[in-house]
Amino acid sequence: MKDDTSQVSRRRLFAGAGTVGALAAAASVLPSLPSSPTAPEVKKAPANGGGYSLSEHVKRYYKTTQV
Repeated sequence: MKDDTSQVSRRRLFAGAGTVGALAAAASVLPSLPSSPTAPEVKKAPANGGGYSLSEHVKRYYKTTQV
């Protein structure tokens, strides 16, 4: 009968190969992720009210409503 140590070594080899493959796949994805996500700057509302501002978004909306 064969020695069980060769079967254990083979299992370790395949388990190690699977682990290395998973790590390689993860490493190939990580560089494409942004290094430090930054939140968009939010303007503080005025204390007296009147927080409306004519932004580019609002200008585009107004252009879509013109007939």
